[in-house]
This record gives sequence, C-alpha cells and structure tokens, in this order.
Amino acid sequence: MTGTALTYSPDQAEAHDRIAEALRGVGVDIEAGTLTPPDEGRRAVMAVLGKAGSGKTLLLAALTRALEEAGVELVSGDWEGRRRRERRTLAILAPTNKAASVLRMRGVPATTIHRILYTPVYHPEYEKIAEWLAGQGEKPAIEGLTDLALDRAMAFYQAQKSIPGALAAAGLRGSDFITGWKRREEPLDIGLVDEASMLDAQQFEDLQEIFSTLILFGDPAQLPPVKSTGGMVFESLPAPACLTLSRIHRQAADNPILDLAHALADPALDFHGFERMVQDAAARDERVRWAERVEVDLMARSPVLVWRNATRIRLINAFRAVHGAPETELLPGEPLICDGIELPLKHRRKRLDLEARGLIKGAQVVYLGPGTRAGFSRLHVIGAEEPRLSAASIVKIEKPDEEEPFIPYAAHMGAVFLHGAAVTIHKAQGSQWPDVQVFAPDIHAAARMGRSEAGQPLWKRLAYVAITRAEARLHWVVRNRLSKPSAPLSVADLQVPGAPLRLEAEE
Repeated sequence: MTGTALTYSPDQAEAHDRIAEALRGVGVDIEAGTLTPPDEGRRAVMAVLGKAGSGKTLLLAALTRALEEAGVELVSGDWEGRRRRERRTLAILAPTNKAASVLRMRGVPATTIHRILYTPVYHPEYEKIAEWLAGQGEKPAIEGLTDLALDRAMAFYQAQKSIPGALAAAGLRGSDFITGWKRREEPLDIGLVDEASMLDAQQFEDLQEIFSTLILFGDPAQLPPVKSTGGMVFESLPAPACLTLSRIHRQAADNPILDLAHALADPALDFHGFERMVQDAAARDERVRWAERVEVDLMARSPVLVWRNATRIRLINAFRAVHGAPETELLPGEPLICDGIELPLKHRRKRLDLEARGLIKGAQVVYLGPGTRAGFSRLHVIGAEEPRLSAASIVKIEKPDEEEPFIPYAAHMGAVFLHGAAVTIHKAQGSQWPDVQVFAPDIHAAARMGRSEAGQPLWKRLAYVAITRAEARLHWVVRNRLSKPSAPLSVADLQVPGAPLRLEAEE
C-alpha cells in the first residue's frame, strides 16, 4: 500500500488493496507508480459500498491522488488534449452538479456524468490557449487578448484546473470558444463514480461503454432511483466485485447526525422510539435541533425535505406567500429545480449547451431576475463551475388541489423549472447542505403505512437519506408551522468571487 493507505482502517485497507490489484490487472500500478499502454480487451467493474461515515470519500480521494501520481491523466469534461495511444485516463464522476461540487469542495476534481458523455468542441484559435494551460503547447498570441489576460487565465487554471473557468478569467464567454457539443466517441480508461445509488440502468450502460475500468462508490441504505425497477445498479454485480466498508470512523462516530442515521439499522426501532432518540440528541448537542416549525430563511438555499408531493406543494406556496411573491412573477432569490429541457430536435446544440452548463434534470438553481428578452431568466446554477447563465425558461408553480401548475413566467420552449423551496427526499439524494430541515410528519405518515423498500421499512430509508443530507445541523421539524422571514429574498450570497456575471447569448 502507499503511504496514504497506512492511515486506513482495516476495511479501507483491504478495499484499497483489492482495487490496486484490479488496476494492476489493467496496466496501472499505483504502488510502483508505473503505467503500461491500455489493453482494450481488459475490463473491470467494482463497487465500494458503505453507509455514511464509513470512509468512501476518503478512499476515493486517496485513489485519485495515487492514480494522478502514477501519471494517469485526469479528464474533467471541460477540454481534452491531443489523444495519445499510450495515455491512461481518469475521470471522477457524480450524477448531479451538487454531488460533484460536494466532492470538489473536499479536494476531489469531480465532474458530472453528462459532461463526460458530451464533450465540447473548441474553436481552433482558443484551443491553443487550452493546450498551453494544460502544458501541451507554448504560450500563444491571440488577437484581442493581452499577455495580462492570458496570465490571469493561467493563474486561475493553476488554482482550479478548469479550462472554461480560466478562459472566463481572461474575459471570454463560452460562446466565444466553444463551437458545439458532441457525444463522446473516444473511450476513456478509469472512472470513479460517487453516489452510485442514484445511477439508473441506462447511465450504468453508458458508463460501461466509455470506461474499461469502472469503480462505483455507493450507499446501499439509500433509496433506489425513482424510475428504477431493479434496485441499485451495483446490486447486479457478483459478490467478489463488491467491497464493503463497515467501520464507522471516529470523526463520524462523534457526529450525532450520523449516530441517528446508523441507529435506523436496528430492526426493533420504531418511529416513536426514533423520535425519542432525536429529542435526546437535540438536548445534548446543538448539531441536532428539535424544531417546532419550518424556518423559512433556510428554505431559500436549503429545501425542506419531504416525502409526499402534497406536502412539498403546500410548503412552496407558504414560502412564496410569506415573502409576498406575486403570482405573475418570480422574486430574485427564489430557488428553483430544473425539471428538464423542452426544445425541438433542431435546437439540439442549444440543449447540449444548457445541459453542459449545468441545467440537467434535478439541478438546483436560483432565479436572479428576468433576461433581456421575454421568457428568458438570469440564473445561478448551484454547484456548477460556471454558475451564471441566461436561458429561455418555463417556470411551473404547482398549486394545492389543482392538477395543472400555474406558470407565472415562461418562454414557449426552454429549460423547465419547478420551485425549489421544498423537494422530495428522493430528489435530494446526492446533495448536501450545511443545515437540513426534515419534515417529520411525512416520515411518520410513511411509518403508519407500513411500506417496505428492498426489505427495509420505507420510513427508515426515507429518514436515513434525509438526515444524512445535513453537513452541519439537522432540523427535525415536528409541526406544520412556518416562521416569518427575517429579511427579504436576496442574491447577495451568490456572488462569484473574482468573476463578472457571464451570460449566454439569448438567441
């Protein structure tokens, strides 16, 4: 094992050694730091499984460092250099922008699955800058860009390893240097996939077509994808390919939120017993709060997590009402959730552009204000590396007891959004927030129904997923009440440091 691996727990060390052995079998020796050219006939799929706090992310990060130190080339989906037959490649993937941003905040250079499936086509002139930034060419002379602008780009790239971000720092927009998007044709080598419990069968199939070696990191206690009929994709792998991390590490064991999550594994624990545990935890630790009402100030950036759609719709309308939001328009600062993109086939390039910028299904977005054309919105995509854009938008505000949503602001076609002040626990998977409010009456309703999910009471899976979304504090909301806002909605917290607002052309 490497020096990094010496700090592992026994189950992490065993998983590390098993993965290192599999990588040696495909020509990548992370212990000796040596590579051999890829053999397209060799393929491997493995899974690292464990509950929250078991050290999956620590192992993923250590493997990433070891692979980079061995000379494996990191592919981010932003730009790829000249293809070399002997090169070995690595991509760290997550199903959503928010999940990828959680990894990036922990020092792991992750991107979304979509950004790997579809790659940008660069203008040849600006590709020279990308090659220089990546160390594959000399510093170019580009008409309209000064040496100072190029130096800003290099400083940004050295800090964040993002080609589009570096070009933006030089004063360019995506529409200046990206001429289109195409489905990936060339295969890649090694893929590490976080939040693998969210993968559906089609995504898993796509990834296996691209990567000869695929390592999934997932939590079997979470909920399977909404449209899944066969559970989680790693459940189909043979037992020897699944590595289980069972030890909960000290830093996690000292966390009352994770203590509550792991207590749900007790088959004798019922809902009322669990709520007593929440009350006890709240009495002794400020990281757990027994809440008599929903805090509306938190809803603007951290949605209330619910099980039932009726609860979600009711909370969204209450949020808008206490902020005095008119039915005919959105207020800057209102949270949205992307529900897909409705564009005809002739606008395929624009669809790919929006999706590549982060507007994929489930993306969390904050409304900044209207665009310069009717139906366009200025938006901030939470977790995206370049979060600011303008897009034709269809915003749907669902109403209690009404089948059809109210549409206060819409283009004829474009990105479709639902309100994001409350979301279902299913849709919250892969995301984390500093403070998370869980609407406990919904969990209680699931417990009363007695439903099961893969042999586990549904209410326990819902509670587990919901409370493990909290990074710092869990608010267990027990009453259907809403606080008053302490201040009007604002977008001041969303400023992008060192970067002006960049909008896509409203075409």
